Amino acid sequence: MLDFRLQVFYTVAKRLNFTKAAAELYITQPAVTKHIRELERQLKTTLFERSGNKKIVLTTGGEIMLQYAEKLLSTYRELEFDINLLIKQHAGALRIGASTTVSQYVIAPILAQFHQKFKDVEVSLITGNTEQIEYALLNKEIDLGVIEGISKNPQISYQPFVDDELVLVTGTNNHTLKKETLKPEELKNYPLLMREHGSGTLDVIAHALKPHNLKLADLKIEMHLGGSEAIKSYLVHSNCLAFLSVHSILKEIKNNECRIVDIKGLEILRPFYFIQPHGQPGSLAELFMRFAINYK
Repeated sequence: MLDFRLQVFYTVAKRLNFTKAAAELYITQPAVTKHIRELERQLKTTLFERSGNKKIVLTTGGEIMLQYAEKLLSTYRELEFDINLLIKQHAGALRIGASTTVSQYVIAPILAQFHQKFKDVEVSLITGNTEQIEYALLNKEIDLGVIEGISKNPQISYQPFVDDELVLVTGTNNHTLKKETLKPEELKNYPLLMREHGSGTLDVIAHALKPHNLKLADLKIEMHLGGSEAIKSYLVHSNCLAFLSVHSILKEIKNNECRIVDIKGLEILRPFYFIQPHGQPGSLAELFMRFAINYK
């Protein structure tokens, strides 16, 4: 039902590379070019233009087209999902494992809405750090995992779920830090709290610091704590700083208990992932993933 040219445009727009788009869509690069030209001819506007080094960028028309393409693709996904519900009955048990940040701040409202729609599916949720959730999946203790971090186990299939950002946070009562912005190298000068070893958050921070020639060993780590709630509580009673998910601090920012400290030239973005063993996903796991991706 979906116009394939729209899918081609969307893939090129997200990759900004005709060759990568062709590989992802399992068609040739000339075919990609043909579909884009047909779409441009139909719309009477240019969607892409070449910049230096053979790179392509979206034109103003392309930017507008991308906004509508994302809306249309989302609508098609919802249509397919709802039609699918008419022809299938869903019941059984679904065991989900979620890393700490996901479990505490992301997944709970989705689970509540999922239960309202699929009352015959019995869902159980366990929480641990990324390493523990991957272990539980490989040992068949759960059917589906939702994790943070950059771990890539070859036995596991990773599918992006939602985006997250790690920000540097301190308590509003921290009077030793007056600045609103730090340079990356200044992180060495302040006491920091970090998640426990095995946490996906810790891996992401270490990876983000590398381009700035910083290692975790270079930092003044005051303590490792096993969760964002413990870190936030420690922050408001100390002069420490910590990297936390932006999802986890909304209440503290609103209540003026914590504030964000910008780091010049350092942005720590990460996706949360669905994880499953390679192979055909279970029907209930697939159902939950599709529901969660379409969740508003």
